Amino acid sequence: MPEAIYDTLGIDYARYRRPEPRIAAMLDAAIGAARSAVNVGAGAGSYEPSGIDLVAVEPSAEMVRQRASSAPVVRAMAEDLPFPDRAFDAAIAILTLHHWRDWRRGLREMRRVARGRIVLLTWDPGHPGFWLTEQYFPGILATDRRIMPPVAAIAEVLGPLEVRPVPIPGDCTDGFLGAYWARPERYLDSGARQAISTFSKIPDVEAGLEQLAADLRSGAWQERNGALLGASELDLGYRVLIA
Repeated sequence: MPEAIYDTLGIDYARYRRPEPRIAAMLDAAIGAARSAVNVGAGAGSYEPSGIDLVAVEPSAEMVRQRASSAPVVRAMAEDLPFPDRAFDAAIAILTLHHWRDWRRGLREMRRVARGRIVLLTWDPGHPGFWLTEQYFPGILATDRRIMPPVAAIAEVLGPLEVRPVPIPGDCTDGFLGAYWARPERYLDSGARQAISTFSKIPDVEAGLEQLAADLRSGAWQERNGALLGASELDLGYRVLIA
């Protein structure tokens, strides 16, 4: 099996990428009454629903090593799911489409093995971004817009979608890219950045980090962005899609 990206990036993944309960509740509601599911690109097992028969699909040995879930794991790629047609009530994929070699083929595979709904958590590349990508790392926004499938393109594969915005709380426990919008100093933590795959895809990280650190010391960040800290949550472009 080819090396998966998180075999190298995910060494301390579980420490920083702990499930956010409010997002988990949204995903559980989206999965609905399904009694069985496959979690494609399952990673360390975040957001896997309890109380149903679940099989995880994950290519990275490092991610499998860090799993806390007791669900059985199959090491395989999204584009070639080793299950018969209509094997599960539902199929889910959480913040993983942008890692797939062929996301269209992976979605078709999810449709093939699911009798019922497909639930995705992803990011809408039509979103304008937030202060981190606007002021310090514009390369991240450009990269994510290149690798994240547009919602309309996903609908071309899966059919009509229900789109539910996912507000990100200021104290979000799952350290994906937008999680620290209210805690800017967290982006200076190398471990936190290593758990965010997009940082590995841009060439010049140090310049943005140095500017962010300087702005936090001088108060410039607070002057530009301090008003955000009055909000309990923000819409940063994350979406639950239900097909």
